[in-house]
Amino acid sequence: MSVFSKFVKNENGATAIEYGLIAMLVALAIIISLTSLGGTINSFYSDNAQTMCEGVGGTFTLSADGTDSCSFS
Repeated sequence: MSVFSKFVKNENGATAIEYGLIAMLVALAIIISLTSLGGTINSFYSDNAQTMCEGVGGTFTLSADGTDSCSFS
């Protein structure tokens, strides 16, 4: 009976589960925030790429498939 009472009082497994749930919630929050900010982040980097390309005398081409390029003539 004492083995059973030690098993019931042992909280190591519960602590591990709690940490796992917290890690899952943090990961879920990160995924949701990056998904909602994805368009904004993409626009930010595209605008910077265009500014830098035009700053050195190039022509920036923005394509729908994600293969943006800077060309010089």
